[in-house]
Amino acid sequence: MRKTRHGLVRNLIILSIAATFACIVGACRVAERSDLGGGKPRSPASALDAIAEAYVKLVLAVGVHDPDYVDAYYGPEGWREEAKAAARPPGVLHEEALRRIAELNAMKLPNDEPVLLRRTYLLHQLGSLARRCRILEGAKLSFDEESKALYDAVAPTRPESYYAGVLEQLDRLLPGRGPLLGRLEAFKKEFVIPPDRLDAVFSAAIQEARRRTKEHLLLPPEESFEVEYVTGKPWSAYNWYKKNFHSVIQVNTDLPIYIDAAVQLAAHEGYPGHHVYNALLEWHLVRERGWIEVTVYPLFSPQSLIAEGSANYGVEVAFPGDEREAFERDVLFPLAGLDRKRAGIYNDVMAVLKGLDFAGNEAARRLINGEIDEKEAAEWLTRYALMPPDRAAQRVRFIQKYRSYVINYNLGQELVKSYVERRGGTAEHPERRWEIFGELISSPRLPSGLQ
Repeated sequence: MRKTRHGLVRNLIILSIAATFACIVGACRVAERSDLGGGKPRSPASALDAIAEAYVKLVLAVGVHDPDYVDAYYGPEGWREEAKAAARPPGVLHEEALRRIAELNAMKLPNDEPVLLRRTYLLHQLGSLARRCRILEGAKLSFDEESKALYDAVAPTRPESYYAGVLEQLDRLLPGRGPLLGRLEAFKKEFVIPPDRLDAVFSAAIQEARRRTKEHLLLPPEESFEVEYVTGKPWSAYNWYKKNFHSVIQVNTDLPIYIDAAVQLAAHEGYPGHHVYNALLEWHLVRERGWIEVTVYPLFSPQSLIAEGSANYGVEVAFPGDEREAFERDVLFPLAGLDRKRAGIYNDVMAVLKGLDFAGNEAARRLINGEIDEKEAAEWLTRYALMPPDRAAQRVRFIQKYRSYVINYNLGQELVKSYVERRGGTAEHPERRWEIFGELISSPRLPSGLQ
């Protein structure tokens, strides 16, 4: 995973991002940055560096007001302390963000693709930050307005008839009588990983995901991770990137963990998901180019759609076609003490169930727009996402905390998949798919740049 108000807004400040850019030369080191202000004219590289530094400090300043905003930071520690010591109101931070956007738009830069991407990234991240400041001041946005403002994307709306069609498929696939949810839960019970086998199963999944990723992507030699099992969280798992190519992956054991979650979480949180994404950005952009802006990750920003979308799509990249089912059947089912002969039917049911992914978006949209309350949102998730009441309640807590963030998983996956496959990275060309995917997660891409 990664990681907020209700109503409509009609005149929230709309920032116009220039469509035509000219870009610069060369990579620049963090040490070569100069402060914004007067003095001799700066090179385009140093001017971008100065705005990048201002951006990092703005993110940290917003984090003073919003404890969930800064998901990861490994830049100069003194900057974090500065932000706390000199806290500024969100309105002041909003105005500064707009000034930095104006400076970026006014820059005349030579034509160079990496820095074109860099300026576009800074423009969109600053625009999202400015809007987040307005939300912190009390601006009311609808679900779609909020997702566009913060994540640079709007999820499609699917009618109830769409979900009803998926439910009909499941009804035919699952044996027995009685309500569909009850039959699904009875079916899934035989695929729960026993708590005393969870670590062995998850460790095997993450090691296999790592092995497959390292066959195709060059990772920092010293990259590493550790796994912790936790409770009392609104998410199923989380990657905390610490810097120096190291992550802590936490797995929430509050609710039953099913066998398919092992590969899903291992690839999403680890390889080639969040851990690899953050490690490659630190390696190629921070250390090689000196781009300080990458040392901070604001959760409620366009970067999250890329992070979550690539992490979800990375599961398919690492375990293409029937390879995931084969690995689960031959390795994970025995480790979990489950009947490997049942792997095929379980994967058939899970594949159809995936068609309900966007039902969570619709529950969040209706809840945030004030069309339904928390109880009705949980009932919607139970009816159309086939979540049992305890899992639906957990999901509602997630929506209340992270709001339109939910689009980043499913819409993000669709956009990343489309981007990779349009460039030839199809299932029939796995090496090309890994190549394009690796380039995507090593660069400052944004949602609107994928479409």
